Amino acid sequence: MSATADGQGPSDDLHPLVRAAEAALMRALVDPDQALRAGRVIVESARRDHCPEAEVMGLRTMALAWRELGDLEKAELHLREALAVRGAPAARTAQVRLSLVTVRTERGHPLQALRVAALAWAYLCPLDRAKLDTQRAVALAHLGRHQEAIASCDRALLALVTAPGSIDDRRFLAGGLLNRGLIHAYRCDWDAAMRDLTACLQISQYAGLWHLARLAAANLPFLAVRRGDIAGAFRHYRDAEETLFGFPERLAAMRADFAGALLAAQMPGEAGTMLRMAVPDLEASASYTALAEARLKLAQVELLTGDPHRARQVAEQAAAELAAQDRTSWLPLAREVVLRSRLALEPVTPELVAELIACADELEDGFTHRAGAAALRLAAAEAALAVDDHPTASAQLARLTRHAERRERWMPAGTRLTSLASEPQARQLAQASQIPVPVRQHALALQAALQEDVPGAFRAVRDGLAEVSGRVEAFEDPSLRAHAARAGERLAAYGLELAVRDGCPKEVFEWAERWRAVAAPAHACALVDPDRIRAELGRGALIEYVADRDTLLAVLLSEERVLLRRLGSLRQVMDAIVRLRYALRRRHDVEAAAAELERLVLRPLAAELSDRPLVVVPVGALHTVPWGALPSLRARPVSVAAGAAAWLRARTARGSRSGGPPRVVAAAGPSLTHAHSEVAHVLACHPGGRQVPGRVEPVLEALATADIVHLAAHGTFHARSPLVSGITLEDGQLMAYDLLDVSRSAGLVVLSACNSGMSRAPVDGAPLGLPGTFLAKGAACVVAGMVPVEDEMARAVMSTFHELLAAGQPPDAALACAAAKTDETGFVCFGAGDQPFC
Repeated sequence: MSATADGQGPSDDLHPLVRAAEAALMRALVDPDQALRAGRVIVESARRDHCPEAEVMGLRTMALAWRELGDLEKAELHLREALAVRGAPAARTAQVRLSLVTVRTERGHPLQALRVAALAWAYLCPLDRAKLDTQRAVALAHLGRHQEAIASCDRALLALVTAPGSIDDRRFLAGGLLNRGLIHAYRCDWDAAMRDLTACLQISQYAGLWHLARLAAANLPFLAVRRGDIAGAFRHYRDAEETLFGFPERLAAMRADFAGALLAAQMPGEAGTMLRMAVPDLEASASYTALAEARLKLAQVELLTGDPHRARQVAEQAAAELAAQDRTSWLPLAREVVLRSRLALEPVTPELVAELIACADELEDGFTHRAGAAALRLAAAEAALAVDDHPTASAQLARLTRHAERRERWMPAGTRLTSLASEPQARQLAQASQIPVPVRQHALALQAALQEDVPGAFRAVRDGLAEVSGRVEAFEDPSLRAHAARAGERLAAYGLELAVRDGCPKEVFEWAERWRAVAAPAHACALVDPDRIRAELGRGALIEYVADRDTLLAVLLSEERVLLRRLGSLRQVMDAIVRLRYALRRRHDVEAAAAELERLVLRPLAAELSDRPLVVVPVGALHTVPWGALPSLRARPVSVAAGAAAWLRARTARGSRSGGPPRVVAAAGPSLTHAHSEVAHVLACHPGGRQVPGRVEPVLEALATADIVHLAAHGTFHARSPLVSGITLEDGQLMAYDLLDVSRSAGLVVLSACNSGMSRAPVDGAPLGLPGTFLAKGAACVVAGMVPVEDEMARAVMSTFHELLAAGQPPDAALACAAAKTDETGFVCFGAGDQPFC
């Protein structure tokens, strides 16, 4: 901070304690522990020598040190104590207020922070006013006043770039760039954000401001997600974890920001993992502003991942905190989560419909929330239909579709609205442009359905999905394309709902595949005709399961027919799956639990299935079923696929492999009793096979070059965040997100690891969990465990499996025989397992 009120360098006649305090203030930026000790000494000496200026500076030094160390409560305590010192120069007191602006903002009071800044302004020199502007920008951004925040940063940086160049000047210059970069990022101006963060990093490193450099680097995960580089984001995150170790408040803030980007990228499970780590640390450090935002994000995650009870509790807590911080622009977001939770938990009432509409109106008033307002208005219209309030539903749908004519939707870029319409019309058109395509088309489909125009409803859904697809294809990065595609999931689900009502088996199959292509974009491929699937199946059969609200349906494809069956209660099926998995873990009552699940999901199809080899396309909780445990499927070849089209793609990819013996690679992980003997037996079955070290890089290299990769290692599965599931290797975890950057995968991947085949598909868009990631990267087939398996039993199954595989059996048949011989049904064959590899 500048030493004197007029912004010049320190005078020769300064008190020695003031000189010492100047030096201590500088140390607070680079060595907070030492600065803390120096500040205490200065305060004690200043009180003894009656030097209020040095006392204020010493207390401010201690406050800055505590802030760098992550204790905001102590930082504010010392700043308040400094403001209470009598006789201190007005400029020094103003500098204390400058520091207090940041602390009050971080502790959840941005509006109070702006008031503190106003009190400081008159007593600061021009350079210190520029530094104050960098702090005001943060408070403005937290209040949602992003344009003012950018202007404040711009004004500050113009002055700071020509400052004398003290370490404090450089700190504020770098900090201003960091703040402006983050605000640019929240406004989706990624290039500007990257320029500012890069400049901040360079200045911080040059000046030795390592903490600021760490903060700049810590924002790279957030920015990488926003730019669509999911794999790079997780790499940056791992680096940032190491960089910020020992700074829990900073680490927590980084995790919360990263979570926000993951949430925007349609990855609520991974976002939830970050937030559950961040919230306790933000609470402990009294970082109340970031805490309220993190809690709101967590509420959104809980709702998206299927826990409306928890979502409502967390959202109500976040709303109370935001209200206490005078952050009124955020309150409708919290209220939206509460209302959506009530929709999931309570019967719909006219009062709830009215509250949904009122909240949509509030969101629409805030320019940055208009897309969310449109989605909530659509939910309000659907709720109104549920209570037979057609006039209210029609009124809400009309607001979403009134400007849906093609000539307005495809208005040339740069056209001035005022040249085409009156001012009120122009405002309405501007608002209409904020309505997401899937929401608008869903509303059009609902309007058509209300008029009994079913073909028109289907047409609206198809047009919407085509428009989403066209926009998605404009993105070059495949990760960004995949996650952008999920914006149309609810629209595709409505198309499936229409098809189920219509009752035509082929139509239900088509729309089930359309929905899967949007809900699980990593596995998306061109739609296929059911007759093509039937031809590829030969004497086999494919069951595509479909969830219709609370009911489970199945579409069966075989060489003779395509048929649709309504199976029964989805809740009963979910309970039966839980009982079977529990029985398999306990090795108790397995037969009864397996028979009960089979009764619900297979027996209505038994006559058509006979003893055919089977391809299963699960939905929801069915992704967690160890299918080989069901009585009629023991010793039967079964493959589990993400979709019928995905199965066909995997089968075709396998069929295009060049001839010759397969290249086989195996690796053993740590802490697995029989891993090395298992690997030795696998390689003995495949002459010419080779072992690689059980480390991440050698395994990734093997995946890129081999035809068959066998990993004997422990697995970890995270139900709510599939991309942080992984395989334990000698140098750490091979995570699912590590595979996103792999150019290709081996044709057959065998994961001899507990739970490595688990997934949580309904909300996270990652069906088949870790195996699904391999399949999305080009694997034709993955064999993985669905339940805990004893080490010795895993070795027995895998030994028999590879013996049969080497003898020419396809993976699904080899696994079925190995399971029958060893009586271990915990492994599943994913993808297309009906073609031999040897």
